Amino acid sequence: MKKVAVILSGCGVFDGAEIHEAVLSLLAIRQHGGEYQCFAPDKKQMHVVNHLSGEEDTSHTRNVLTESARIARGEIKPVTELNVDEFDALIVPGGFGAAKNLCTFANDGADSKVDEQVAKACKLFAEKDKPAGYACIAPALAASIYGQGVKLTIGTDEATAEGINALGATHVNCPVEEIVIDSDAKLVTTPAYMLAQDILDAHTGINKMVQTVIGMA
Repeated sequence: MKKVAVILSGCGVFDGAEIHEAVLSLLAIRQHGGEYQCFAPDKKQMHVVNHLSGEEDTSHTRNVLTESARIARGEIKPVTELNVDEFDALIVPGGFGAAKNLCTFANDGADSKVDEQVAKACKLFAEKDKPAGYACIAPALAASIYGQGVKLTIGTDEATAEGINALGATHVNCPVEEIVIDSDAKLVTTPAYMLAQDILDAHTGINKMVQTVIGMA
């Protein structure tokens, strides 16, 4: 049975991990014969968003690991405890938390910096030639990890694609139900809710991504 590390970025599309994407990823891992362990950085979120109004809530602060534990049903570890040698593959769901808490792409675009501990873990998967899947906006993080022309997708948004290309990656336009594979890097990406209008849209691409990643492991 393949063991998959899953890095979450909080809980909620606007300030953390996209919940549907995270759950669909976990489900797909199990459906394709894998098992998973969730991780997240133990640090303060960039900010907190009221998901009912869409407005920033300046009266509260939240911790990325604590919030991610909601999705993982408490079965989660700090990303500092992620031993890459114990896993066959990596999955990183999207949600704006991937671009706010795992890296700074949401604010800095082409000058994006990756969280130090997240970068250490993700780069080790790449260096050890272990496959990885990044969904939605998370490929912006992958662009910083892999760089040097690596092929990936966030869908078809031109402005976001330009920022990713500026980080050294090569963006490939992709419909919501499909995936982009960089075989040399063993990197698989899919647009998910960058394009999805429905949970079924997101499911199709995420399922293909996870199946492909596990198949590469």
